[in-house]
Amino acid sequence: MKGLRIYLILGGALVIIYIIAQFNQPKQINWFESLSANDKIPFGAYIVHDRLKDIFPEDSIKNYHEPVYNVIADDSIKNSSYIIICKDLHLTKYDYKKLTDYLSRGNDVFISAESYDGAITDELDVRTAMNLEFMSKAVTPISLVSPHLDSAKHYKVDKGATNIFFTEFDTARAAVVGKDTGGHANFIRFKFGKGNLYLTSNPRMFSNYSLLTADGAKYAGTALSFIKSTPNIIWDEYYTQGDEKQSLMSVFFSNGYLQWAYYVTLFSLLIFVFYEMKRRQRVIPVIAPLKNSTVEFVNVIGQLYYEKRNNADIAHKQVLYILAHLRDTYQVRTDKFDDEFVEKLTGKVGLDEEFARNFAKYLQFIAVQDHVSDNELIGLNKLIEQFYIKSR
Repeated sequence: MKGLRIYLILGGALVIIYIIAQFNQPKQINWFESLSANDKIPFGAYIVHDRLKDIFPEDSIKNYHEPVYNVIADDSIKNSSYIIICKDLHLTKYDYKKLTDYLSRGNDVFISAESYDGAITDELDVRTAMNLEFMSKAVTPISLVSPHLDSAKHYKVDKGATNIFFTEFDTARAAVVGKDTGGHANFIRFKFGKGNLYLTSNPRMFSNYSLLTADGAKYAGTALSFIKSTPNIIWDEYYTQGDEKQSLMSVFFSNGYLQWAYYVTLFSLLIFVFYEMKRRQRVIPVIAPLKNSTVEFVNVIGQLYYEKRNNADIAHKQVLYILAHLRDTYQVRTDKFDDEFVEKLTGKVGLDEEFARNFAKYLQFIAVQDHVSDNELIGLNKLIEQFYIKSR
C-alpha cells in the first residue's frame, strides 16, 4: 500500500507539471487574414482603425456592416470619405453605380484588396496578381509616386505584405500613385467628377503586423492621407465580417457541411416523429393505498391535551367514555352511582363486589371535581385499565 501511494503521488505531480506547462506554453499565432477592425491578430486591422484619428483628427469615424449600396443609399451619408480594407472585393452593378454617383458628388473612396471582382472589374478592367519574384526574395520594396513625396523612399514589410500588384487597369483613366521595384503599379487613382477612387492591391500593408513596423506605419499613414478630410469617415466592415444582422440560418446555409448537417438533423426528427405516432398503451398509473392515519390522529390529539395540561377535562372525558361503554355494551344505567349500579357491575359485567364499589366511588369522585391532579388522573387511568382487564 505504501508503494502504491508513492506511485500515485508521483503520477499526480507529473499531471500537475504537465497542466502547468500546457497552460504557460506560448499561444500559437493566428495568421488568418481577417483585416477586421475588431481583430488584434497580426493580419487584423485594429491598429489602423484605432489610429485613424491621428490622420483625420476632426472627422467622425463610423463603422458599417452593410453593402456599399445600402450605406450610400442613406441620405445622411453626405460629404464623407469611404474606406474599405479587405482580402477580396466583389461589387454588384448596383453597388458600383451607387459608388460612382457618390464619387461624382465630390467624395473620396479608398479601397485596398488583394483581388477585385464584379462590376468594378468589368468597368475599370482592374485585375491583380502575385509578384512571382517574391518567391525568391524575402521582401518586395514598394514606393509612392507623387510630386509631393519622395519617390526614392521604399517601404519594406515581410509576410507577403507587398507582393500583389495590378496586372490590368484602364490606363486611360487611371493615374499610378504607387508601384514596386519591378515597376508594377500597386496603388492607382481614378477620377470621378469631383471625387477620387483610390485602389491598392496590398491590404496587408494596413494590417496590425505591418503597422508595428516603421515602414508599414509610414506607408499606411501616407497612403490614407491621400483621402481628403471630411466631416465623416465611413469604415467598412461588411467585406471582412459580413452583415451583423445575418441570421443563424444564413450561416448554416452558407456552409455546405452545416447545410447537410441541418438537413440530416431535420430528416432524423421527421422519422422520429412518424415512428412515435404509432398508438401505444397508456401508462397505468400507480395508485398508492390509503394510509391509516388513526394512530397519527390519536398522537396529535394526545400531544394537544398534554400541552394544555387540563387534567380535569381529560378525566371527565374518560368518565363519559367508560359510562357510554357500560350503557352500550352491558345496558347498565349510569345516571346514579348507587348500590343498583354496583349490582349491575357485578352481575352483568362480572366484576367482584369490592372492585365494583371502589370503581363506582372513584368515578363519582372524579365526575364532580373541578381540578384533578396528575396522580388522580393516573389513578383513574389505571382503574379503567383494570376494568377492561376484569371485564373480559
